[in-house]
Amino acid sequence: MQETRLDTARIRAARRVIDPVFLGTPLYRCEALEPELGCTVSIKLETANPVRSFKGRGTEVVASLLADNGPRAAVCASAGNLGQALAWSGRGRGLDVTVVASRFATVAKLDRIRALGAGLELVDGDHELARERASAIARYDGIRLVEDSLDIETCEGAATIGLELVELVEQADTAPSFDAVLIALGGGALATGVGHVLKESAPGVEVICVQPLGAPAMTHSWRARRVLTTDSTDTIADGVAGRRPVPAVLEDLLLVADDAVLVQEASIIAGMRMLLHHAGLVVEPSAALGIAAILEDRDRFAGRHVVTIVCGSNVDLDAYHRWVGAAPGHRS
Repeated sequence: MQETRLDTARIRAARRVIDPVFLGTPLYRCEALEPELGCTVSIKLETANPVRSFKGRGTEVVASLLADNGPRAAVCASAGNLGQALAWSGRGRGLDVTVVASRFATVAKLDRIRALGAGLELVDGDHELARERASAIARYDGIRLVEDSLDIETCEGAATIGLELVELVEQADTAPSFDAVLIALGGGALATGVGHVLKESAPGVEVICVQPLGAPAMTHSWRARRVLTTDSTDTIADGVAGRRPVPAVLEDLLLVADDAVLVQEASIIAGMRMLLHHAGLVVEPSAALGIAAILEDRDRFAGRHVVTIVCGSNVDLDAYHRWVGAAPGHRS
């Protein structure tokens, strides 16, 4: 296939510097979901770690490089998950981390960033304004700007999920037991990273990216094969609510994604509710995008074996209760 920015040897090397707490996450078939979805569903659970999202894989790679030979300070813009992850990885390596976020970001995410010891600056705008402010801080202070998806290390970290999926197939010594992977699409690190590994090592697996209708910039860009921006976003899935795709990331996505689909807010909420009631999982909206895609196109997935990556569980519980309509109490 054509070359993406990623290299599998570098991805394998990246795995060696990632704290094992982020690696080897569970992958299991969730039979309780299947009657309502009409297909076999396996979950790759990326929330059982100290930052409750897959982002720690990438920030571990970034922080390791900075600790070895870079400035010992970094700044990023974040809707919350990247900021938590960079704060966690930086704290463990003695780095000074600043996170810029929208003051409208999920409160639970902002509180956790502070608790992890990072400096937090809030802007009166959306994630794109936070990106501009983080860039200005980096220039002024002469520190490392960590840009999710554009920085190849964030993609390499996410790509280690793809290694784990492929290795499971190789260990089985058979054809892939799953034939499609549903991946939340925001900036693109997760989709391009996992997609690169799958297309290289398990090309028969369909790579399907999923984005909310209310934040469609990357999907529209993928379909048009050129960068298209939007003036605003309107979705509860804050973790994927970007307006301006990064050209280099789009180029990678064009090489590894078989499809990109948009889903409605009602389907995202239904997916969250199903993951709670049938899998015992409290997830943020972005993590339910894969289930939402199946709900909206059952015929496409009927009889197939689909893997969905549950990518984050950092959610404001008050908002979660409003969306899902039931408290995530203890289940027997």
